[in-house]
Amino acid sequence: MTLGGLTWPDLDPPAERTLLVPVGSTEQHGPHLPLDTDTRVAEAVAHGVAARMNALVAPAVAFGASGEHEAFPGTVSVGTQALRAVLVELGRSAGRWAPRLVFVNGHGGNVEALRGAVGLLRAEGRDARWWGCALPRDAGFVQDGHAGRTETSLLLAIAPELVKLDSAAPGNTVPLAELLPAMRAHGVRAVSENGVLGDPTGASASEGRAMLAALTDACTATLHRSP
Repeated sequence: MTLGGLTWPDLDPPAERTLLVPVGSTEQHGPHLPLDTDTRVAEAVAHGVAARMNALVAPAVAFGASGEHEAFPGTVSVGTQALRAVLVELGRSAGRWAPRLVFVNGHGGNVEALRGAVGLLRAEGRDARWWGCALPRDAGFVQDGHAGRTETSLLLAIAPELVKLDSAAPGNTVPLAELLPAMRAHGVRAVSENGVLGDPTGASASEGRAMLAALTDACTATLHRSP
């Protein structure tokens, strides 16, 4: 199920299976969540999907387009153009033996790069697509922008040992759409001193497990429907 643990004869001849590539980021997630939160979420969803269908999970692309978080130490961003180029070349190479490629994305800042990369790969005749780890709006969960209750619950389910609940505190709770202009112009720190967009209060591992199941269900269903 995990590409990195296989040998090349394990894949010779290539099987009719999907290669799932988690795409995340290395960026601040408040004072209580690890820098690789987005990557961990994408990996968890990809592994959940692979357990339900004929798929392999590739090593994650752990650096994304995270320029809006660069005012916080620990953030490492490669930007949209570099990420797009990496995804294109990854798709071209893996496409030599993997008949279907799906990028499972955990960071919203990567969307422009993913759209560009997948569009080019498909124009070149490859079966490539991407899916974003966004909870369905009608799922009944509390959803906030960044390092709030949503991501804190997910990390409590995925890697509880890395969550510093004693340091968890609300950030800016204004709706994300209202904050976007200032964030795009000046970065996240201009609107939230602690880097949190939302409120982690009330987060729990049980809620995180339900969220992860909902994400896995949604991604699996989408891939089963896709031609």
